[in-house]
Amino acid sequence: MRLLALLLGVSLAAPAGAQLSGAPIVTSPAPDRVAVTVYRNPDRGLEPLNLQWLGGYALVSETRRVSLPAGTSELRFEGVTAGIVPQSAIVNGLGEAVLEKNRDARLLSPGALLDAYLGERLTLRRTSRATGQVRTQEAIVRATADGVVLQTEAGFEALRCTGLNETLVAPIVPADLSAKPTLSVRVRSPQAVERDVTLSYITNNFDWQADYVGDLSPDGRTLKLFAWLTLANGDDTGLVNADTNAVAGKLNRERVYVERGEAKPITLNCWPSGTTSDIPLEVMAVSQLSEEIMVTGSRVMAPPPPPPPPPAAERGGDVMASEERLGDVRLYRVPIQVTVAARSQKQIALLRQPSVKFESLLRLRVAQYPFEQPLERVLVTRNRRAEGLGLPLPAGKLALFGTRQGRRVLLGEGSIDDHTIGEKVEIKVATATGVRAVQVHEEERRGQYRLTLTNDLPSAQTVEIELPLEARAVGGKLVKRDGWMLWKVRVPANGTTQLRYRVN
Repeated sequence: MRLLALLLGVSLAAPAGAQLSGAPIVTSPAPDRVAVTVYRNPDRGLEPLNLQWLGGYALVSETRRVSLPAGTSELRFEGVTAGIVPQSAIVNGLGEAVLEKNRDARLLSPGALLDAYLGERLTLRRTSRATGQVRTQEAIVRATADGVVLQTEAGFEALRCTGLNETLVAPIVPADLSAKPTLSVRVRSPQAVERDVTLSYITNNFDWQADYVGDLSPDGRTLKLFAWLTLANGDDTGLVNADTNAVAGKLNRERVYVERGEAKPITLNCWPSGTTSDIPLEVMAVSQLSEEIMVTGSRVMAPPPPPPPPPAAERGGDVMASEERLGDVRLYRVPIQVTVAARSQKQIALLRQPSVKFESLLRLRVAQYPFEQPLERVLVTRNRRAEGLGLPLPAGKLALFGTRQGRRVLLGEGSIDDHTIGEKVEIKVATATGVRAVQVHEEERRGQYRLTLTNDLPSAQTVEIELPLEARAVGGKLVKRDGWMLWKVRVPANGTTQLRYRVN
């Protein structure tokens, strides 16, 4: 961790509010209170959340206590999110004192620190590996682009090319460098004041979805439905003890790309020189220090494992988000403060419906050519209180479980789209391999097909076959529904059913 000592030496030596030049700086290191409202990515559909590429966004509101001196000063809000959209930021509580605002994209790192001290004197500390003796001297940074070049009393040399342990120590942190994402505001106050200010801004790198878990009743007629509200934060900044809301619905918003803060590493290059080692010096320097250099940048993290389902028997009294209308969208309010940590997911109970009535059927949309294939299992219900629902359902995934010999088993997975009260709800959960459809073209009659359904299950199955509007049954009747001609039939257990139809 030798190179990291450069940062540690700086942080210890830098007084609070220090700067190299310019107006006085007032730093707010962290918010006192935070509120966040998360909006879904409208284009993601039902794809799983990807912490490395979240297309949703959030509205963050921070309350901070600040003390401003009289005159012009720079107020720095440290710890904002890396995905902050600077032009959306609003500062309330300062009246007309705000002159300008800036997002500071340069983050404190060894490379950025050396760039800031180009042409300036630093302290160079060298330690002999053989004797442990430490020697300090002044050094001027002359170049940082392709390796670090220093000037000492002995002349010019490249950093870490002497074979000794070397550390550069800076006396102060430059005013335009921050260890955390920062929004700075230039203000002018006629007198010294201390007050609460509110910083509100839109930020990228957030998203949310509903994750449903359904347990099938033993008779197969009702469903116990539970849902998590899953919040995802793909940002480098966590929101601690935040008042949290989530909004369901599609808002018109053009995505704004925000460049992440720049944390520049140090590039070390040495010229060839004689050594007792067979390893070239330039290779040795890079290999020995690679871990130290990388620790100053943004560490790439693997996404966390998917959230676990709730236990088989959910407990009563859980903290549950409440739903309310907000214009044309729905807002889900979390009743307690939660921490939405950096690069992680957070789950809050969203709904629990103990007995949802539904119809289980098999469905197939038929094409006009010969085929043989299984049918899809679909759960159909209405979003009404009579069916055990009657509340807005946000889009999300569903895991369907049943019980076999006293053990909980996964029966299938599906998805639920956004549904308002009163709408028909259809959930595709599995492929029923026990029921198959076979269609052949009857050559003796042009445009006529024979469709045969076989059922090798021990119970009769309800099947819906969707045909083109031009289809006409031969010796039977079809009904029109949702732009298709529908053949709905009950296929007996271990039996077959057949339909002949023409397409004009």
